[in-house]
Amino acid sequence: MTNQHSPKIPNYTWNRPIGLGWDKPYTVRYASNIDDGPWHGMPLGGFGAGCIGRSSRGDFNLWHIDGGEHIFKNVPVCQFSVFESHGTTSQAYALSTTLPEENSLNAWQWYPASSESTSTGTYHALYPRSWFVYENVFQAQLTCEQFSPIWANNYQETSYPVAVFLWKAHNPSNAPITLSIMLTWENMVGWFTNALKSPEVQIRDDGSPVYEYQPRWGESQGNYNQVVENSEYFGCFLGRVGITQPVQEGDGSWCIATLKHPQVEVFHHSKWHLEGTGEEIWQSFAADGSLPNYLDTNPAGENQRLGSAIAVRFTLQPGETLEIPFVLTWDFPVTEFAAGVNYYRRYTDFFGKDGNQAWEIATTALANYPTWRSQIQSWQAPILNREDLPHWFKMALFNELYDLTSGGTLWSAASEIDPIGQFAVLECLDYRWYESLDVRLYGSFGLLLLFPELEKSVMRAFARGIPQSDDHQRIIGYYYTIGADTTTATRKVAGATPHDLGAPNEHVWEKTNYTCYQDCNLWKDLSCDFVLQVYRDYLLTGADDVEFLADCWDAIVQTLDYLKTFDKDGDGIPENSGAPDQTFDDWRLLGVSAYCGGLWLAALEAAIAISDILITNRQGAEGAEKEKQKSIYEGWLAQSRPIYEEKLWNGQYYRLDSESCSAVVMADQLCGQFYARLLELPDIVPSDRALSALKTVYDACFLKFQNGEFGAANGVLPDGSPENPKATHPLEVWTGINFGLAAFLVQMGMQDEALRLTQAVVEQVYNNGLQFRTPEAITAAGTFRASTYLRAMAIWGIYLVMSK
Repeated sequence: MTNQHSPKIPNYTWNRPIGLGWDKPYTVRYASNIDDGPWHGMPLGGFGAGCIGRSSRGDFNLWHIDGGEHIFKNVPVCQFSVFESHGTTSQAYALSTTLPEENSLNAWQWYPASSESTSTGTYHALYPRSWFVYENVFQAQLTCEQFSPIWANNYQETSYPVAVFLWKAHNPSNAPITLSIMLTWENMVGWFTNALKSPEVQIRDDGSPVYEYQPRWGESQGNYNQVVENSEYFGCFLGRVGITQPVQEGDGSWCIATLKHPQVEVFHHSKWHLEGTGEEIWQSFAADGSLPNYLDTNPAGENQRLGSAIAVRFTLQPGETLEIPFVLTWDFPVTEFAAGVNYYRRYTDFFGKDGNQAWEIATTALANYPTWRSQIQSWQAPILNREDLPHWFKMALFNELYDLTSGGTLWSAASEIDPIGQFAVLECLDYRWYESLDVRLYGSFGLLLLFPELEKSVMRAFARGIPQSDDHQRIIGYYYTIGADTTTATRKVAGATPHDLGAPNEHVWEKTNYTCYQDCNLWKDLSCDFVLQVYRDYLLTGADDVEFLADCWDAIVQTLDYLKTFDKDGDGIPENSGAPDQTFDDWRLLGVSAYCGGLWLAALEAAIAISDILITNRQGAEGAEKEKQKSIYEGWLAQSRPIYEEKLWNGQYYRLDSESCSAVVMADQLCGQFYARLLELPDIVPSDRALSALKTVYDACFLKFQNGEFGAANGVLPDGSPENPKATHPLEVWTGINFGLAAFLVQMGMQDEALRLTQAVVEQVYNNGLQFRTPEAITAAGTFRASTYLRAMAIWGIYLVMSK
């Protein structure tokens, strides 16, 4: 608590008037996909600790406390309120512009929303910090800064389940102003776990698997609240009676807390019932900013729900400024996948595993929040101070990292085999499985550049999964939707690179290949994606972690051998089968394809480079074996390279594939060339041809597709028109693919074009209600598909290439 002014809000935030809605926000393309609407704000909470979200209208509405599960629901009790008295008048508002849906808290006064003509304040976000600046309602100048302790290369505090709310109050008038800031919170211990311990998996209308999630929402019997304090801090601890050790998922505690200070009065109400009007809290608070200091630790009975409250009251003299911190913490140590498959969260390495540490976490936050904020500023400053990066790019660059917090993120406690734990982010909320390898080919650049040890832990998990097999037969959604004669396939073939690391309802990291829209054992990109990401992670993290390469080598050999079995005609390049057997999994490729064939060439180059490193560092019989393997890859590469040119180059760009006779210009046709250059490997195609193809892509897929308004479509004819107007993937604009394409443009000396393309996509997302839920795909019709998508963090690939 200080009398100093807070640092200025950066110029690079996403911002919106408090409570102002959208005229025409994007809406979901398929009814089975999640569409929460546009009221999403920056999430709060550490990686893998669970998180909450607060929107630009002030409501706390995102509840990702249970790892991998999604709840979007305004909880009106969870809120800040402000009382102000100046002279003979006073006013009090709960700081959300949306009223409770359940006809509760009728005694409360809710903050007025901005309109097109009148502003009541502005919400700003630059992850991991956000701000509410309140204007034209209170006499005092009020700002609330919100953040969690997340900064690059930090593997401790970044895991903490904590949100800091730093209030700054300034009196600009010539008379004293009395203010009181109140935080109310509901005791939600026990709610965040699936009541269905063996949920049935079904196939949705789009062919993807989904399981039912039924949280124990509102089940508060046995919950209790108690005041906790010491000489420096004051709070309310929200717990539950009867929690046994070891704790189960959903068991744990919450805490709201603040600092004691001679200049302020602290009030509390430890237990109030939420079924009524809220008058027992609001009456005293709206009268003079106080609370009745009521204490009651008796647990809730059946069908009872409990709230708690703390308030800080103070008087500001003319010109005076005061900073007041509040913290919200939670301690839910266990993530449960299938029934009985439990993992402790990373933060328990620092706070223990009993679930009763919310107060300890809160006092840690109150003692350290100034240092945490300084660490965030020090990490971001070198990027924010770069004059070659546009403001909108800096905004999107940091805000797209939201997914590392709210993407169903898992981060397990340390173990002997994983000394900083295991990590995983969902592909998205609709496709609820982890770290889809094809998606993270572009989507993992943020994790790689900022948290490289977490990135390598993910790749080690894939290396462990490649030799595994699972003979279970299951329905393949695509076969089912097209009415194929055979609708089932084996879940996981030994040697095949897994598509993903599993789903929250089974056993993440151990039971891979959860998705069953396609038979991913047949995909032609995954093995190459694995090899390229392994070498990338080695090269771009100092090129000195030879042990990491050694850990992955056997899997590299096995999966390239496996992929080579799909080279049916013996020309050196595995063929696509005519089914959608790659990341564009609704788009049929037949024969040698530009996309998969290019990845194959680049992966062989990477495997040769890896073998050279391992040969240099390991002698004897082991070295001889790698020499032999290297020779095999050199033979495959020499055979493949001319075939790729012969079958695909048409004089202007690379054909979609060798056998479908399509004239489509595919936006991502030279992903393999981009990766080869990124990893300082030999070009897989002649440089002049790469540039010709890239210019064709920019012209056809971006400039001629809807006049460049939306970004680059995945695949159109050279004049920008669709080959098939009813096609799905070709006519979608994929956010992450666009960012990957932009990185390639920068790499090839077309930075102005790269930024124009990137800006088009960023504006579509951040101007149309898709912020903090960036989808996989948008369309020219104003629809989106697959929100909160991993691949969009590819924007960090643009930053990487611009920084080389």
